[in-house]
Amino acid sequence: MEVTVEYMILIPVLILQIFLFPMFVNVVMNQYVDEQRTLQLQETASYLSSSIEQMYLSLNHTSILSCTLTSNLGSQPLIDGYVYTGNATLQPVLDPGLHSSQVLDVTLNLVGADISTTTTVALGQNVEWAKSTFTSNSATACIIAQKFPDQTIQLSFG
Repeated sequence: MEVTVEYMILIPVLILQIFLFPMFVNVVMNQYVDEQRTLQLQETASYLSSSIEQMYLSLNHTSILSCTLTSNLGSQPLIDGYVYTGNATLQPVLDPGLHSSQVLDVTLNLVGADISTTTTVALGQNVEWAKSTFTSNSATACIIAQKFPDQTIQLSFG
């Protein structure tokens, strides 16, 4: 009789463990994978922002009158099998008492995974952003910087 009662108590517990453990592991692993993808996307966004800043700083010298630079990025075309796209927006920032500058917000989205991240690049007042979209697996994925004779630097994705 006692053995039967023990089985009656333990069998439902064992059945719950059979179903709950795989569900729990699945939830934990999905969260881990999403965090890894987010981290990789953030690293890529930082790399892209840094490349934009370096191109701006390279052209932002009075000795350079006008030219065009194109940087073919060495970033990975896919993150965990997903394509990512990027956009940027330029916003003015007023620095009290000093001078005005502009901030470029670069946003990357992992297509099909509902993950996005944004980085910020501080640039000078002589910069313009040409509306463009970055697609990671495009054969023409690059950054284009063009300096005009009036010292204005126009940046865009290629």
